[in-house]
Amino acid sequence: MSRSLRTLMFMLLVAVAACSGRDRAPPRNLDNACSILKEKKHFKRAFKATERRWGVPVNVQMAILYQESKFISNARTPNKYVLGVLPMGRQSSAYGYAQVLDATWDQYKRETRNRGARRTNIKDASDFMGWYMNETRRRNGVALSNARGQYLAYHEGQSGYARGTYRKKSWLLRVADEVDARADRYGAQLKKCSRVW
Repeated sequence: MSRSLRTLMFMLLVAVAACSGRDRAPPRNLDNACSILKEKKHFKRAFKATERRWGVPVNVQMAILYQESKFISNARTPNKYVLGVLPMGRQSSAYGYAQVLDATWDQYKRETRNRGARRTNIKDASDFMGWYMNETRRRNGVALSNARGQYLAYHEGQSGYARGTYRKKSWLLRVADEVDARADRYGAQLKKCSRVW
């Protein structure tokens, strides 16, 4: 193999690796929706596509994604430990931007016929959230713009939400209030930076 061909192949591999890793790092300023979308233009495209397809406001998507993963593509739940030192695997199978469980992700792929979807792809994670939140609206009557209610159903599952399992979890109610406040803050910021859109 010639030297120039090897150099070309090496450069191609570096370019492919750089493109495939673009979602690994979270946005630098997580408290500003405009800054997030300016830095991560592919996020903007994904959120707008989900808003068009499923009707979920961008600020609601962003607030829940912030809470679930801080916009880290390969986020996982912490490890469980026996006796405080021996790792026993993850707390759950939740993975990716939207912290989706394996079984729920499989159901989403089946029902939307999106078999190639990946939890580490912001477009797929955002689309999943749109699908899931519409199911929550259908089953539980939670408006798509209700970040607090949607987050509670997202965390507890639609059946858990219907049973009110969140009512005895003061920590979860506090987090849901934080998600709601962040959605309001992101919404106000997005109105001021229409040029990003």
